[in-house]
Amino acid sequence: MKLLLSLFFFVLLTSCVTANRYDTSHLTPTNHDNRVQYVIVHYTSASLERSLELLTRGEVSSHYLIGDSPATIYKLVDENDRAWHAGESEWEGRTWLNSSSIGIEIVNPGYTDSPTGRVWYPYNEDQVQALIVLLKDVIARNHIDPRHVLGHSDIAPLRKLDPGPMFPWKRLAQEGIGIWPNEAEVARRQAMMIEEIPSPAWFQQQLARLGYATPQTGEWDVASRHVLAAFQMHYRPERFDGEADVQSAAILQVLNKSE
Repeated sequence: MKLLLSLFFFVLLTSCVTANRYDTSHLTPTNHDNRVQYVIVHYTSASLERSLELLTRGEVSSHYLIGDSPATIYKLVDENDRAWHAGESEWEGRTWLNSSSIGIEIVNPGYTDSPTGRVWYPYNEDQVQALIVLLKDVIARNHIDPRHVLGHSDIAPLRKLDPGPMFPWKRLAQEGIGIWPNEAEVARRQAMMIEEIPSPAWFQQQLARLGYATPQTGEWDVASRHVLAAFQMHYRPERFDGEADVQSAAILQVLNKSE
């Protein structure tokens, strides 16, 4: 009797599996894309131990964390899942980038304010090397446009400063990650302007064209200055005061290939 019952359930289970088998003859690789469109880089402003605690037991999370000594890469969230690292954010008109990005946190204090001014902390060489390896892997597997490797300050310029002016954007661009303006072309265009600084409306249009969420007010409002400062910190980290100047305009022209 037990043998007959076992055979009965086996046949029933097999029939169910067969009945639920999917027809994949019309499966297509077109008219859809990967969930992941961007990679967002952050610093933690905390030690490794505190960073792990915050990212695994707190309200924020990240797909990866890179330690400081040694520069161990910790995978904290599966890439198919959404991590809570970007917050209120926008790039190229797309908002709430948690849904479309991979977050990478790097253990780094960020900055401290001293009597002589703000002091920013560099990333160590092992961290940079680990980041390059990780980014190349993530970009290749997810077919991400290298231009879409961004900093938290790029997608949330009114709220965030990370990964800060010490982050090696130029070095990454030399590795095929992100973009960097041709410096000779920037110098040529800067000389052509002869200190004729473009209007606020021009800067706002060019920043928006690059991807930044920028008000189009035609005036240097507070939000627009924050956006300009975020752009400068990424592409001209030696001075990111949010003040319009011809060098910033020339960099925008080269990056956007505009006149």
